[in-house]
Amino acid sequence: MIATASLLMVASGAAHAVVNAVVKSGGDKMSSRALVDGSSALLVLPLAFLVPFPATALSFLIGSFVVHTVYLICLVKAFEGADMSAVYPIMRGSAPVIAATAAVLWLRDPISVPVALGAVLVSLGTLAVAWWNRPSLRALGWALATGFCVAAYTVIDAKGVRAAPSALSYMVWVFILLGFGIGAMFALWRGPRFLAEVREQWKPGLFAGAMSLVTYGLALYAYRLGDVPRLAALRETSILFGVLIAWLFLKERIGKARLIGAGLIAAGAAVLLGMA
Repeated sequence: MIATASLLMVASGAAHAVVNAVVKSGGDKMSSRALVDGSSALLVLPLAFLVPFPATALSFLIGSFVVHTVYLICLVKAFEGADMSAVYPIMRGSAPVIAATAAVLWLRDPISVPVALGAVLVSLGTLAVAWWNRPSLRALGWALATGFCVAAYTVIDAKGVRAAPSALSYMVWVFILLGFGIGAMFALWRGPRFLAEVREQWKPGLFAGAMSLVTYGLALYAYRLGDVPRLAALRETSILFGVLIAWLFLKERIGKARLIGAGLIAAGAAVLLGMA
């Protein structure tokens, strides 16, 4: 079960990088995010009639909605202010240690020295990726705020998916709440810009919406199988895929520092996978 959870989380990280690359490449970032989340909700809606409503996890669904709202605003602002390869490592790299600490204190998840070492290596690596191309202080602030939100919703959703009747029921309803709630909020916020984004980017948006279901669906299922400190760190291997996508498709410069950081991430992931 631990090995399965670990592999699911690495796959989740790869899909997560793809989703964020689509958002970053969009014209209006907030409209792109609304399109992605709205597409996710529409795709998963039919399943709402097949799975029970997770009433036992209602408080966690509400908490997740609130934190995800703040998270997405911070993420959009960070992407508006700097390259993906500069802010993505910071927002993801700051999360594992925070999430691991919260999981140990709140969820009472176990943590060993190797797991702690792996989480620290992943965090140091992701931060090193952005070090020699630091974003502006404003973008840095948004990226760090995003990282804290990532840690918060990771722990909330890990608790929620364990309290729900099944991983699928929690996944379906969290996507419906986030997609229709936050997606509609952002769409109304942007108004005509959102309509223009839909006309121009509906195909990538629909694809990213489907990938969003994959990335967080895998993560939620993994949280039912294993402990959060290990899995939260493993998900941040998404930065390896994120840097590669930023280089190949977004045509961003990737220097030695980012390669060194990628090596640290790989080392941390190897430690964590070796524990599986």
